[in-house]
Amino acid sequence: MEIGKVVILAGGLGSRLAEETEVRPKPMVEIGGRPIIWHIMKIYSRFGLNDFVICLGYKGYMIKEFFSNYDLHMADVTFDMSANSTIVHHRRTEPWRVTLVETGETTMTGGRIRRVRDYIGDKDFCLTYGDGVAEVDIGALLAFHERHGLPATITAVQPPGRFGAIEIDPAGQVRSFREKPQGDGTWINGGFLVLSPRIIDYIDGDATVFEQEPLMRLSAEGKLSAYRHTGFWHAMDTLRDKRHLEELWASGRAPWRMW
Repeated sequence: MEIGKVVILAGGLGSRLAEETEVRPKPMVEIGGRPIIWHIMKIYSRFGLNDFVICLGYKGYMIKEFFSNYDLHMADVTFDMSANSTIVHHRRTEPWRVTLVETGETTMTGGRIRRVRDYIGDKDFCLTYGDGVAEVDIGALLAFHERHGLPATITAVQPPGRFGAIEIDPAGQVRSFREKPQGDGTWINGGFLVLSPRIIDYIDGDATVFEQEPLMRLSAEGKLSAYRHTGFWHAMDTLRDKRHLEELWASGRAPWRMW
């Protein structure tokens, strides 16, 4: 299906990752020397989606500065001081179009989506959070969304358990031990949504949390589908999460690196 923009929510405070987010917005926290938002954009770019709208908030100027200098950072450059000129050689940037929109420091997720409505256009669009990566097959997700014909599709995931699990019989003997098994079987919203612009009518204003009333209403009206993703998915909520993602990247086995 033909898709419009990719909207990334990048304005939250990231208070649970305060060790990093005191000095930078959460989407600018680095994994392998690149901001996590870069990794997310590379996932979409792998499937030919290169037109991004980024919802800014907390320390949004740092995201603007990153993209304003990105072309320079990715190229070989000659600075001719005598001629006061700059020559850029061998550009290695992706074919991205990036629109950075100030959506307010305290605006909730729904309010941020509503504030970028003029940049979305009239085609269905992708939406995700600026702090989570996954090996999601975006092509299959879009096909699923088109097949179901509903205004909203979420990618449903089952996060892994955080602790090991043991099974104990009545006598106190351990019958099984599993190190960090899959969670309790509950499916959760993993981001990587596909939405019709019509969903913006479900958002009242800046105080609207998209994951609450709008998605609940869409579900109650039978207008929300879920694409089950059983592969790798991980949100970077804490320093521990960041370290885990760093380790995966450093090992060369980062599952989300599909490019």
